[in-house]
Amino acid sequence: MTTPPAAAHGTVTLGATDPITVNRLGFGAMRITGAGIWGAPSDPASAISVLRRAAELGVDFIDTADSYGPFVSEDLIREALHPYDGIVIATKGGLTRQGPDRWTPVGVPAYLRQCVEMSLRRLDVERIDLWQLHRIDPAVPMEDQAAVVAELVAEGKIRHVGLSEVTVEQLEAFAALVPVVSVQNMYNVGQRNHEPLVSHCESTARAFIPWFPVAAGPLAREGGANTARTDTGASVADEVGRIAAEAGLSRSTVALAWLLQRSPAMLPIPGTSSVAHLEENVAAAAARLSADTMATLNALAS
Repeated sequence: MTTPPAAAHGTVTLGATDPITVNRLGFGAMRITGAGIWGAPSDPASAISVLRRAAELGVDFIDTADSYGPFVSEDLIREALHPYDGIVIATKGGLTRQGPDRWTPVGVPAYLRQCVEMSLRRLDVERIDLWQLHRIDPAVPMEDQAAVVAELVAEGKIRHVGLSEVTVEQLEAFAALVPVVSVQNMYNVGQRNHEPLVSHCESTARAFIPWFPVAAGPLAREGGANTARTDTGASVADEVGRIAAEAGLSRSTVALAWLLQRSPAMLPIPGTSSVAHLEENVAAAAARLSADTMATLNALAS
């Protein structure tokens, strides 16, 4: 039996009780929406093709959110992939939208409950395998936000809980009230503010889901816009480019391969609206960087 491309770097397990095991190269479904993550894409048929091609390549973990569109990403996922057939659909709630590229957290318990109920309807499932609190709302007691999530788990509407953009301290405070199996924070080879959290997730058997894994393109482009600099003054994007050229790989492949080798807890979710770019991203699961290359990338400035 041929191993699908997305399975070439093994699996990661979400949760110790009622666990879910998925391939370690997932797909982030934010960019299948319109500009500014607002409204429908210009070519909905193309977005559906990307989702279906991801499944063909063995991607069995697709990450979305009710705020992507809003609602557009979840609707497209249902149209393209329902009844999912072994594909885990992870979604998020707790961010409201006021226009393109505008996001405001709302953690009022009644609103979080509505987020879950509506995601269940849009995705056409009875239970969400992984529901993530998109942001902890600083205006609402964390205990109140955790309590309603725990209620939804007890009611069988959420299987596992994840958090997004949290510190180690916030993670453990929330997890004291409801088990947390994953964390989704911004992280890539050039932006590593959350190194302590990556290590903490690894030591506590939680998945770390890096969003912005190739910096939405800058790491993949020559002279990219990533502002992180190496000791020599070169941009991280340029250094990734040099390594990619020497190895005969694409920049995206190097950036994603580094993530996969950085920690066994890592579950990257690169997103795209292009089938060709999707295939390039998924191919990274089969890439292996040498110890010297990993050391060079590890040493890049944050």
